[in-house]
Amino acid sequence: MVRAFYHTYKLPVKISNCSNNYGPFHFPEKLIPLCIHNIINNKPLPIYGKGENVRDWLYVEDHARAIDVVFHNGKVGETYNIGGHNEWTNIDLVKELCRQMDDKLGKEKGTSEKLITYVTDRAGHDLRYAIDATKLKEELGWMPSLQFEEGISKTIDWYLANSEWLNHVTSGDYQKYYNKQYHNQ
Repeated sequence: MVRAFYHTYKLPVKISNCSNNYGPFHFPEKLIPLCIHNIINNKPLPIYGKGENVRDWLYVEDHARAIDVVFHNGKVGETYNIGGHNEWTNIDLVKELCRQMDDKLGKEKGTSEKLITYVTDRAGHDLRYAIDATKLKEELGWMPSLQFEEGISKTIDWYLANSEWLNHVTSGDYQKYYNKQYHNQ
């Protein structure tokens, strides 16, 4: 629809598509914050299938920077892919997360990895999500500032420093708030 308005009415648009984001305030139903929460609480780390699904990961602040670059420097009518240049299989990502969590929580190396539990993959789950961000790099000079290991370290630190927020959104209170705001009109 956005492209149609650009072509039909010359609406000055710039479009971006991005890879998977991670970082502060990521809702804990998603892989990274779910694993952080579960490691803190010594709960299983559910991994689909054999953990072979591949995703490119982009730190949320890098995504915001990229949007700013596209907005100010991108060409009207163009689409830019924003990627983290950080492709990881889910199992390798979770093992890195476990390694860093063990270190940050003062646990014996390998403790959190024992929480990994393989679960049935969901039907139609894509094996790989890929994004080619070459155009953004070559035309606008943008690259992510963080590699995954550094970004995940910052993410873990944020969740550990914001345990009250994490506990609140995982306690069920969030659902009560949501129901009050959107279902009891």
